[in-house]
Amino acid sequence: MTTTQQTHYGVTEIAELFPPLMEIKDQSLREKVAAVWNEAITTGCGGKGWTFDQLRAVKFTLLAGDIDMTFVEHLNSCAWQCIAIADVLEKSFRCGIPVQRDYLIAGSLLADVGKPLEYDKDGSGKVIQGKFGQQVRHPFSGVALAYKHGLPGEVLHIIATHSHEGDKVERSIESIIFHHADFVDFDIAKFLGKRASTK
Repeated sequence: MTTTQQTHYGVTEIAELFPPLMEIKDQSLREKVAAVWNEAITTGCGGKGWTFDQLRAVKFTLLAGDIDMTFVEHLNSCAWQCIAIADVLEKSFRCGIPVQRDYLIAGSLLADVGKPLEYDKDGSGKVIQGKFGQQVRHPFSGVALAYKHGLPGEVLHIIATHSHEGDKVERSIESIIFHHADFVDFDIAKFLGKRASTK
């Protein structure tokens, strides 16, 4: 998909960007996650919308230097990490650990869904934090989008608490898992970005 003229991206199209979407067993939840992404893609970038190619080109973060990892790759990395962590924890905790896998995967794919709204492009085409993003950070816009599309509170919680905004509340098991996966990527990206800038 390379054009925003299409007004609706369904599960199949969104799974092109985010293959872990298909790991969600509940079809209704999978469809809701796709619907949230459809709205973020088609209404983001200051209302201009993003093409799939543009979104695939967005850097993982604007805060960690110039590293060779994209925003889409980061979200897929986090989702796959969350699935792997859940597998290990379920084998390791003899007392049992109640991981709600579908919610974990949905939350990991939606944690940064507000970023297409937070980000815009300047006159030269460079991706920047837009005016809306300066007013409303992505955990807030992500929760608003997900709530609008009927995502359950457990998933909203992951989106709301995944970043430093969640440091003041008790995170759910799924949010703890995603929060750490997210910061594995972010801290490594900062390390690599710092190294790249000293070369």
